[in-house]
Amino acid sequence: MTAKKRFVNVASRRHISPLVLKFLILLLILFCIVVFSGVFSQFRLQSSSSFTDLGLDELRLDSYRMKIAFLFLVRDNLPLDFLWHNFFKNADPEKFTIYVHSKPGFVFDASTTKSVFFYNRQLKNSVEVGWGKPTMIQAEKLLFKAALDDPDNHIFVLLSDSCVPLYNFSYIYTYLMSSPRSFVDSFIDATEERYNPEMSPDIPEEKWRKGSQWITLVRRHAEVVAYDHVVFPVFNKHCKRRPLLDLSKGNESLIEQQQHNCIPDEHYVPTSLAMQGFEDELARRTLTYSLWNQSTETMDTQAWHPVTFSYATASQKNIQDIKDIDHVYFKSENRTEWCSGPCYLFARKFTRGASMRLLTNGVVGPYDPNTLFLDRI
Repeated sequence: MTAKKRFVNVASRRHISPLVLKFLILLLILFCIVVFSGVFSQFRLQSSSSFTDLGLDELRLDSYRMKIAFLFLVRDNLPLDFLWHNFFKNADPEKFTIYVHSKPGFVFDASTTKSVFFYNRQLKNSVEVGWGKPTMIQAEKLLFKAALDDPDNHIFVLLSDSCVPLYNFSYIYTYLMSSPRSFVDSFIDATEERYNPEMSPDIPEEKWRKGSQWITLVRRHAEVVAYDHVVFPVFNKHCKRRPLLDLSKGNESLIEQQQHNCIPDEHYVPTSLAMQGFEDELARRTLTYSLWNQSTETMDTQAWHPVTFSYATASQKNIQDIKDIDHVYFKSENRTEWCSGPCYLFARKFTRGASMRLLTNGVVGPYDPNTLFLDRI
């Protein structure tokens, strides 16, 4: 016999009025709803905790607007806009945002780019940037600060105008959203004396780090970079690039080589995060591949520099070789960073010809030359 029938039988024996009976039945139904709601809430809480236990504390059952902010740091235009256009047109527009730091006054519109994805995505407060100067850091900070204005941005990827994606958007989105860590190349390099003792005590020498400029940050680490007002002023004063050797200037250039040498963008982010005690929250490697070539000429003014990929060298085999890399070795620390999956999602430096080869090979998604720029967002 059901609870409702038993309740009706008892009511009939005690001559309870139909109005009171309906009221009591309603109370019973409400009681069942409350009990069910409590069980469901406990299930939701346990499910949320299980995400936290897995390290995915930012992923929630009801979070569906988590975006990747793509931050382009460029000289003026985007020479590889056609490749990135194909990358973004095969993506869900609710899952990404775009920000571009270009030279002051430069506007992305129909006259400067063929891709509508970049229309008016330039920062209005950009600064003139010089390589090896603190203005490079300032531009990065402006990009992060602009992207943080959107609360749905959870991952922040810093890219140059010669960077290319090595996978389609869906793969990269899943890869980044499944990790609670930032990807920051960060290591101790005792071979170069770039730390300036005048930085102490604001920046302790034991917190001094070096790494690639091209980083991927989760939101809480992006906030450290964007809103820092302690480390940047010290870098602005004491971390400056020494002028390159210019033999045409004779002794003057040789004297300049005695100056302290520091490349701000190679030290600022890893040092800032180390000072905040966030190194345990990092995958201490970059997601952007660069092939470095060291000059054998002792007087070469270029020294270490990244190799530029051309159409010929952007072959499917070479790209697959990059994708197959599963660990990164840091000689200065005798440390190996193993990757759960491919180590690199992006690569640089790529020419337009090399990028076109990636496009036609379908690296970033389906490609139809007849409809490439006909898409609209």
